[in-house]
Amino acid sequence: MAQDSYLVGLIGSGIGHSLSPELHEREADRQGARYLYRLLDLAVLGMSPGDARRLVDAARDCGFNGLNITYPCKQLIVPHLDELSTTAARLGAVNTVVFRADGRTVGHNTDITGFRAAFLRGLPGASVRHVVQLGAGGAGSAVAHALFDLGVARLTVVDTAADRADALVRALNKEAGAERADVCPKESLGRELAHADGLVNASPVGMPAHPGMPLPADMLHGDLWVVDLVYRPLRTALLEAARSRRCEVLHGGGMLVHQAADAFREFTGIEPSRSAMLADFADLTAGPQAHT
Repeated sequence: MAQDSYLVGLIGSGIGHSLSPELHEREADRQGARYLYRLLDLAVLGMSPGDARRLVDAARDCGFNGLNITYPCKQLIVPHLDELSTTAARLGAVNTVVFRADGRTVGHNTDITGFRAAFLRGLPGASVRHVVQLGAGGAGSAVAHALFDLGVARLTVVDTAADRADALVRALNKEAGAERADVCPKESLGRELAHADGLVNASPVGMPAHPGMPLPADMLHGDLWVVDLVYRPLRTALLEAARSRRCEVLHGGGMLVHQAADAFREFTGIEPSRSAMLADFADLTAGPQAHT
């Protein structure tokens, strides 16, 4: 049964510009619920990613109903939770923690459903014969599994941490029962992209704290669709370079909204209005500050 009020938060690093508080609180207002969403920024608190467990425990003890978890803690927090949903266990990454009445912590992952919904809405009919993905962290794991669910025949994963990319590819192939995923060293990225259908940036490159391009612009070509999970700014250097080459593009806003809607439902038991939350996102990013 839904409550009258909720206290939730977000744990991550460099999250001062997050739109999650507004998205959650606006939807709660529409639903007639009192809802307070707090940012627990590791950088502001002078804490390291390894301190995320302490923050989760403190939030539970202070009466929070749940937490969202973002970069760089989505995988680090997994061993410290009491239970995992089937999806979170499948991915080995958590972006939503619900505190049960008995004090147990339950990890969920709404990134996978959020990406899948955003992709189907933003790039309907896009070819998924061969996709190249940059990044194999917590968000990357969710996106890779979502791409398999969307029917990708071959997924090539690139990550600066080779062991992380190897682990993700092994998990994907074990689940699929076939060699549908492979690892690509960065020096071979151009050759892979030359014949690929799509590119997904699931790395932090493009965020304000990690500015720039995750690959040379001359690797992009007009037959490629490009997805960047970054949503602040909306016009990342990668998407601008892709647009200049007439690529179909998709920013990270849709995934943000759909994963937020799923997390809101986990926290409250209330089914949110996704169309209204998408309109909220459009309103919140209407100004020039959303693009810088």
